[in-house]
Amino acid sequence: MPVRDAAAADTEEICALIEEHARYEGNDELKLDRAEMAGHLFGPEPKAWVLIAEVDGAVAGMAFCSWNFSTWEARPGIWLDDIFVRPRYRRHGLGRELLAELRRRTTGRVEWEMQQGNERAAAFYAGLGAEPVPGWIRYRWRPELP
Repeated sequence: MPVRDAAAADTEEICALIEEHARYEGNDELKLDRAEMAGHLFGPEPKAWVLIAEVDGAVAGMAFCSWNFSTWEARPGIWLDDIFVRPRYRRHGLGRELLAELRRRTTGRVEWEMQQGNERAAAFYAGLGAEPVPGWIRYRWRPELP
């Protein structure tokens, strides 16, 4: 069950995984622009990066990430924006492998969000030794739309 860095040739699979995850979470509307995503991931100034998990050569899951920086720890860390393993490949350790690879890539924090009420994910993350961050609330500021 290898985990590898995504390449430009993986753009279609990356977008498909994100769209599958959206449908799994109840958003049937999401449709990503493949060329735009390729530019963000593999263009001259990449904004994010992706790890791919494979099983027998098939793309089974991914971790979609970017670097962050902690001023208080004075070191870079990883922001995990999305992790998704296709349902037929779950319960085989792929999520654990993806997260372990992220842990190996930084001496800083690996952070992510989880929807409230997702008890299975909470139990999985607790099993890794990850903990919720008490006392912090995430805010989002979106651009004004015309």
